[in-house]
Amino acid sequence: MKKLFDTGCHVVAQAVKCADVDMVAAYPITPQTSVVEEIAALTESGEMNCRFLPVEGEHSAMAACVAAAAVGARAFTATSSQGLLYMHEVLHMASGCRFPLVMVNVNRAVFAPWTLWADHSDSLSQRDTGWLQLYCCSLQEVFNTILQAYYIAERVRIPVMVNMDGFILSHCRMIVNMPDQEIIDKFLQRQPNGWIANPANPSAYACVTGADLYPGFREELFNDTKNADKIIVEAASVYRDLTGFWDGDLIDTYRCDDADTFIVTIGSMAAEARLSIDLLREQGVKTGLIKIRSFRPFPAAALSAVLPDGARVMVLDRNYGLGTEGGIVFSELKASLFNRAAKIEIANQIMGIGGSDVNYQMMADAVTSAWDIRR
Repeated sequence: MKKLFDTGCHVVAQAVKCADVDMVAAYPITPQTSVVEEIAALTESGEMNCRFLPVEGEHSAMAACVAAAAVGARAFTATSSQGLLYMHEVLHMASGCRFPLVMVNVNRAVFAPWTLWADHSDSLSQRDTGWLQLYCCSLQEVFNTILQAYYIAERVRIPVMVNMDGFILSHCRMIVNMPDQEIIDKFLQRQPNGWIANPANPSAYACVTGADLYPGFREELFNDTKNADKIIVEAASVYRDLTGFWDGDLIDTYRCDDADTFIVTIGSMAAEARLSIDLLREQGVKTGLIKIRSFRPFPAAALSAVLPDGARVMVLDRNYGLGTEGGIVFSELKASLFNRAAKIEIANQIMGIGGSDVNYQMMADAVTSAWDIRR
């Protein structure tokens, strides 16, 4: 095992190298650019044995990855913000064709107006494209999750999007422990391909489908996406057994055993929220943290299992659910707990939009002000 001290973007590149990826197609966009620059450098130097394909835009990047996956290659790309939105059409194709792609999205707010800073409006706007979505709050988690994403994607035949907050993680330097390559290779053994394009056996795939057959394809994707939670948990457990590292499962919890009040959030805010929990505990408020790692599939059962009757839940969103009463994670959580609505109070605070400052005191204040909890 070796230690790496580097930026989040370079950690992504190292994880992709360790995953023995065959092909990378990419187009640069801030704050993701350093990911593909580093992969290009590793490929050019011979340290990374893969085909690197620079393309003219993100739509083409995803189309190239789809083509690579169609012939059985392990493919990767990365993007941010407008680039992810530009891919939208092909995201549906990737999931509908059941290609096991992995993409890192470096979260950045969308225009207008322009901004380079982070929130989750880009990735959450793609929630119904059929991709699994995992969110990270540290660079160690980013590294581990990229490897787990290939394990997951190649078993459920559904693409996986790994999300990390722009600049907050992408340009931050942290120490990351990298397992030995032979252990990673054991973890990521190549799986039998599904259908692949073969010139020796010409076939047509993903063609026009009549109303008698189309619903079956969508229902299968719907069910397999929902049931991918089992493989996500399996990937985390197998990775822990081989490496000793635990970054996985559908949710992570902190000081929840005796809590009656909870903060729920995703991404890098979860790391800061741990300090909020400690502060609130010092003030006599029995508070716990639930970090949602898997937004798709949404961990409804896992969340319900942690939350006791009578719980007070503050959802901290780094996005706006336009046309609704709050953020997108808030709406999803309310829907998942609908049958327990009379027993659980759920409040929402939107913060950190477009990279605006978020700190643990602000998060703690959101909790105490929502229920007038006296300190």
